[in-house]
Amino acid sequence: MANTILFFVNSVMLGLGLAMDAFSVSLANGFADTKMNRRRRLEISGVYAIFQFIMPFIGWFLVHNAANIFNGLNALIPWMALFLLAFIGGKMLIEGCRERKCYSGKNCDTCKETECLNKENGSFSKTLSNKTLMIQGIATSIDALSVGFTISQYGVLMVLVCVAIIGAVTWIVCYAGLKLGIKFGTKLAGNAKIIGGLILIGIGLEIFFG
Repeated sequence: MANTILFFVNSVMLGLGLAMDAFSVSLANGFADTKMNRRRRLEISGVYAIFQFIMPFIGWFLVHNAANIFNGLNALIPWMALFLLAFIGGKMLIEGCRERKCYSGKNCDTCKETECLNKENGSFSKTLSNKTLMIQGIATSIDALSVGFTISQYGVLMVLVCVAIIGAVTWIVCYAGLKLGIKFGTKLAGNAKIIGGLILIGIGLEIFFG
């Protein structure tokens, strides 16, 4: 019973941690299109959720089969899980701190940052195209590919439940992000990545010491 509860808690926390990149992008998308309707919000959050569902499963499939071939690799899984999640979480922390500094008062007209979420050009134009949405979905979920390694000890049923939870959490978080973005803009985006980074690092430590 305790293991089942821990499994669901870890899956939800993984979902929350991995969804923070997509949440940040959702905030920006909502800010850029304040007239976005409910159907479009469901579509955008659904795309992010599908990618977050697929990527960990692909990673699990690849690494799980590799682990079966190279049994000696199993002893390294806690170390690699810690490294991967600490790396992803640390990267998100750094990006979050940079974004929060950017949001705190830079002049966007003179800023030379080409990937700033505050800019209303490129991928954050008023109308989000389906092509751009797909690119965003891949970009915000690519880190989830390596999470498949951290759950390589799961069986098929467990991993399907895990990635389904991750996808569901992402859908809810991103829909909320779009709503918040429409209402408040992108002020929370940097903090979202910081929170997501801390969550992923915490999960890595839990796997390592557990």
